[in-house]
Amino acid sequence: MKIYTKTGDKGETGLIGGKRVSKGDDRIISYGSIDELNSHIGLINSSLILKYPRLFADIINVLDRVQTDLFIAGSDLADSTPPGENKYNTPRVDINMISYLESKIDLFEIELPTISFFILPGGSNESSLLHIARSVTRRAEIAVTILSRTQPINSLLLVYLNRLSDLLFVVARLVNKRCGVEDIPWRPIKHS
Repeated sequence: MKIYTKTGDKGETGLIGGKRVSKGDDRIISYGSIDELNSHIGLINSSLILKYPRLFADIINVLDRVQTDLFIAGSDLADSTPPGENKYNTPRVDINMISYLESKIDLFEIELPTISFFILPGGSNESSLLHIARSVTRRAEIAVTILSRTQPINSLLLVYLNRLSDLLFVVARLVNKRCGVEDIPWRPIKHS
């Protein structure tokens, strides 16, 4: 089987169920953002596995799960039928996926000191990559929000993405802490 089908050569693609839409459709932009996010998570996990497989084994496992769940989020978005119908038996984002993220946020926060200041993205390379993934998550959340104004979506997608960005923030801080790198506090510069 060839990887290219030529069916998208005129700027259209197919959704679950066979409906054809423009590659510029809000739904395609939404799950394209999820795909981009999944690629960033894969890069982060590869880096953690190569450099610190034992130190970050728990985080690596969580990010593996996140990548699998992002595929579910993408398929959820690729099905334009109302989520309650689900006539194609499409995997959908569910409350268990959100609860999983919340449990990991709670677990990882135990290791971290509380903060009373804004943090600049950075510190270790891996923390910086996590902050990039966090900002891509926010962009995906925006894309899904825009989509939700005009087309039916599973409302749990927005909750999942919001929680995922929280997880990535906490994990970015945790990676810095375990690497012995301080978070970078934001300090406003007084301009004269």
